[in-house]
Amino acid sequence: MNETKTKYTVKDFNAQFPDDRACLDFIFTTRWPDGGKCKCGKTNCFHPVQGRRTYACAWCGTQISPTAGTIFHKSETSLKTWFFAMFLMSSSKNGVAAMELMRQTGVTYKTAHRMGHKIRQLMQNDGNLLTGIVEADETFIGGLSKNMHKAKRKAVIKGTGGLGKTPVIGLLERGGNVQAKVVESVGSKDVIPNIVANVDKSATICTDEWCGYNAVKRAGFKHQRVSHSRKQYVINDAHTNSIEGFWSQLKRSINGTFHHVSRQHLQSYVNEFVYRYNLRRSEHPIFDDLSGRVSQQHA
Repeated sequence: MNETKTKYTVKDFNAQFPDDRACLDFIFTTRWPDGGKCKCGKTNCFHPVQGRRTYACAWCGTQISPTAGTIFHKSETSLKTWFFAMFLMSSSKNGVAAMELMRQTGVTYKTAHRMGHKIRQLMQNDGNLLTGIVEADETFIGGLSKNMHKAKRKAVIKGTGGLGKTPVIGLLERGGNVQAKVVESVGSKDVIPNIVANVDKSATICTDEWCGYNAVKRAGFKHQRVSHSRKQYVINDAHTNSIEGFWSQLKRSINGTFHHVSRQHLQSYVNEFVYRYNLRRSEHPIFDDLSGRVSQQHA
């Protein structure tokens, strides 16, 4: 793991992970930092088995697989290819499409698509409550431009965003982390529980005039609002500019990199952008954090 560098280049990557064995050793030490304990009772007794993704006990011969239950489980793809895909996805601000992963790694499109989704499973965000001044806002992803004005009244009344669009609600701690969730609508039944679950009661919630936020005070929070329809964008500390900036980056990246994301997979893509955003000020490369998560179980 890099401890002093803020940048991590492809040269650094190749030096740290020259081959599959280096990747497997990394997974092993990440999963069992104390060397592991065998069922025979011996500790720190495992050694790599030549030609296999396993380690064997020097005393009884019992074999363990560092990749079992991880995103690499039962994958025939080279571990270095997996790690390089992780490097690409952690390094790109706008994300990496499956087609680009295919070109960069040499795997098939089907494999690249699967790898991308598996790597996004590692990009889960912590559940720490947001504090201070928290901006709350909503956006809509997808849909065709020709449908933008169709059923507009229905969209405004129900908070669905129009034909083919998927609602996403977000919370952003001013100067801190963001949280975003794909929902059925941006009505109060989705908005308020999301705030209650993710924001500390001492926080001040800043929103626009959308009626879905009318119950914020009743939920126990201080509430400040701006009215965009009246061209109010900033009133003292009250604004939603920061989270609107996050939405802008998210939409530009989805439209420019992925072109289209289905509702079924939208949350995992949103999680990816939230993950990178929340690590934007990290003293260490994002790849350090992502590679450190490879021992997580996903079986």
